[in-house]
Amino acid sequence: MRGVGGRPAVLVELLLLLLWFLLFARLDAAVGKDFAAATANALALQSTEHAIHIDIERSVNGRLAGNPVLCQPAVYLYRLYYVVVAGVLVWVFVRHAGVYRQARRTMVAMMALVLPVYWAVPMSPPRFALPGAVDVVARYDFLHLESWTRPTHYTAMPSMHVGWSLWCAYAVWSALRGTHPRLALLAWLFPLLMAADVLATGNHYVLDIAGSVTLLAVSVVAASLWGHRHSRDTCRTTTPTSLSRGTNP
Repeated sequence: MRGVGGRPAVLVELLLLLLWFLLFARLDAAVGKDFAAATANALALQSTEHAIHIDIERSVNGRLAGNPVLCQPAVYLYRLYYVVVAGVLVWVFVRHAGVYRQARRTMVAMMALVLPVYWAVPMSPPRFALPGAVDVVARYDFLHLESWTRPTHYTAMPSMHVGWSLWCAYAVWSALRGTHPRLALLAWLFPLLMAADVLATGNHYVLDIAGSVTLLAVSVVAASLWGHRHSRDTCRTTTPTSLSRGTNP
């Protein structure tokens, strides 16, 4: 099945993305399980943040934990952000075919690039590593996913909650910057809100957020190079075909 209007075929895209997400989930679950290394890396990260005066995780976490009214919305945002990610992906596919391929390639690149980082640098989140930190998500979790709150998965660096929200902002900005530049800029409020959320709920460090920004930037470059190479390969395969049919170059 061929796509329409420059879009890939819907069923093909759905199948490939589903298989890629399943593979990513399996690989993600297999890394970040070394407790000793994750604790050591967390302490080293905290020392670095303390040296440059950005170790604000405990103070921000304490302020949120002391305000139950704000805790529930924070947990909703933390748990349901993936709905926004899926919605943005579908919206770009349907309404902005011109930027969909770049957005999709960036998403795939992010998943491919983050796994080696998780494997090489397991990181215990603040809720496990910092004395006195409150696990806000575990305390107010409306989904009651107890297994998510146990210290068995140490992949705090970089934060993919922030990473995916950055991807959403990038995709929306890419789609709207030519026609609605002010609305396009508003999309970047989403990752800012998510950054505050993961800090306050005790799930990530300030440098995890910096790592997410770096991941997006590298993934955008990788996706662009991927797209340029695909375009060159397409030109090389179509030109000889056109000439063999007697078509003028």
